[in-house]
Parts: sequence; C-alpha cells; structure tokens
Amino acid sequence: MKENIAFPIVYQQDEQITSENLVQLYKDMILGRSFEDMCAQMYYRGKMFGFVHLYNGQEAVSTGVIKALDSNDYVCSTYRDHVHALSKGVPANEVMAELFGKETGCSKGRGGSMHIFSSQHNFLGGFAFIGEGIPVATGAAFQSIYQKQVLKSKEKIAVTACFFGDGTSNNGQFFECLNMAVLWKLPIIFVVENNQWAIGMAHHRSASTPEIYKKAEVFGLPGIEVDGMDVLAIRKVTLEAVKRARSGEGPTLIEALTYRFRGHSLADPDELRSRDEKEAWIARDPIKRLHNYIIDNQFSNREALLKVENDVKAEIEEAVKFAISSPEPDVQDLHKYLFADR
Repeated sequence: MKENIAFPIVYQQDEQITSENLVQLYKDMILGRSFEDMCAQMYYRGKMFGFVHLYNGQEAVSTGVIKALDSNDYVCSTYRDHVHALSKGVPANEVMAELFGKETGCSKGRGGSMHIFSSQHNFLGGFAFIGEGIPVATGAAFQSIYQKQVLKSKEKIAVTACFFGDGTSNNGQFFECLNMAVLWKLPIIFVVENNQWAIGMAHHRSASTPEIYKKAEVFGLPGIEVDGMDVLAIRKVTLEAVKRARSGEGPTLIEALTYRFRGHSLADPDELRSRDEKEAWIARDPIKRLHNYIIDNQFSNREALLKVENDVKAEIEEAVKFAISSPEPDVQDLHKYLFADR
C-alpha cells in the first residue's frame, strides 16, 4: 500500500500570499468545520433527516480550490456538498435552512443535504449518485467555450471546478469526461478528493492504480498530486490550473490526498478504519496547520484569529435560528419547481 501521509508538515513560503489572503482562507475553513459540527448536533437532535455526509478534515481542499476562483466561475459538487457551497458564497442561512427542509433553503427545501444548489452563485449542485456531477460540470465548461468562441463574448472564460471522491474515479463518467475535456480543451479542473475511503472500501483495495493523478496521462492532460491537508499547496496548484484553463490550454486533474475525520455519513458507526490511521491524519488537521503557520510567520495574532472564530460561531448560531424559524414548504406547492418557469 502506498503511504499517503508522508508529506512535510511545513508550508512552502508563498511570496504572493498576504495576511488578508491567509485570514480569508482561515475564516473559510473555520466556517466549513463549524457548520459541519453544528450539522452533527442538529442531526442527532432530530432537526435533520435522511443521510448527512460531513466534510470534516477536508476543508483545505474546498477552500484552496474555490477561493482561487472568480465569482463567475462554476463549482460542481458531490453528495458531501455543504462546505463547497459555503466556500462558493452561498449564505450559511440558506444552506442550513435547506438541511432543515425549509422553504427558505437554497433549494427551497426540496433538495436537502445532498442537493445543495444556487444558480446565483454558479453552484451547480450536489449529486446523490457518485459521478453524476462530472458530466454536468463538463457541460458547464463546454458552454463557457461556446460563449467565447461562438457567441463572441467579451468576458473572460469562466472556469469550472468539479469535485468528486476517489471511489468515483473508477466510474465511466470520469474517463469519458476526461477524454471529452481534452478533446475540446474545456476550461475545467477535475478535483479528486481522495479521502482514502469510498464508504467502507479502502481506496488501495479498489483501484489497480491507486495513484489517480496518473490516469490523466492516458488522455493527455496534466495530472497533479497534492497534499490535501495543506491549503496553500492546493491554492498554488489551483491557480496554475485556472490560468491554464482561461488561456485555452484545457483541463487539469488534481488529486488531493486528504481524509474525512468522521464516518461516511452520520449514520455510519465508522468501525472499519483503524484508530492509528485516524489519529495519524487528525494530527495533520489542515485548520490547525494554517493557524500555526499564520502565527509562526506573524501574518496575524491569536486574538485576531480568535475573533474570526467567534464571528463564525455567531454566524452559525444565526443560521440555526433562521432555519428553525423559517416556514415549511406548502403542501400545495408539491409539484412546484419540477420544471423551469417560463
């Protein structure tokens, strides 16, 4: 088995990064972690129903990729989609209300945990079936090229970031869309969040070639392996991929080696993974690493970061109040939103 936790603990100095950038990244990661922790509380208190898949431990991937995009760029997620939506700018109030099944949710309470969506923020949704988002993201990237080459848009090319897990990389949609993206030089970034486990199957037991980034070679696009617990490393490779996509050079495949700190879902007792494995990855918590980097390099101080944490805590508490006080969907609107209004 390939050892995936041997990355260096220290960050490489990024001369272009500013204290403002770092604090923004830290706040976004804290927002994601705090939101998911609150989701766990609400789920076990019976406020949320169905399957809820949390993102704890993987925050560096969402933040590192999405915060390197522009507001007009697109993001397509998986069923583990809450934090991607938050990073893309969907308000915590709307995401929490959606999880509560309320009319004020970003999907009007019809989607729930696995179907977060916001056209306003170019967030193309979460998908309950693995791999289903990849063709949607590929279509979004195709329309970006169509807008530019056929409709002669003066705007810069919009890039699409497509997130999926290691288990998805063995599905047909993955290979088909990689081929199509290279063939048409689509402005898309395929982001594999390799958290080592597809539900209860260890990745190295399900793939003949565990190094997913190497699959890019077959189709002729760059394949990059990056430490998924290092937000600055992810940000760096994403900025390069975005530049490549906007300049018309086509797609990039990024494999981020990360780990989910909780079970597959909140209904998962998480008994299959060893304690040693969990502890080894938890010791590399991406939020703690960024916190220490900011302090050690004097980009900010503990008091300022504590204020960020408290501000986020207040935002999450407000989101819960908003969700609880929001109205349920009206039963008379059962068939509403099935089709686009004309």
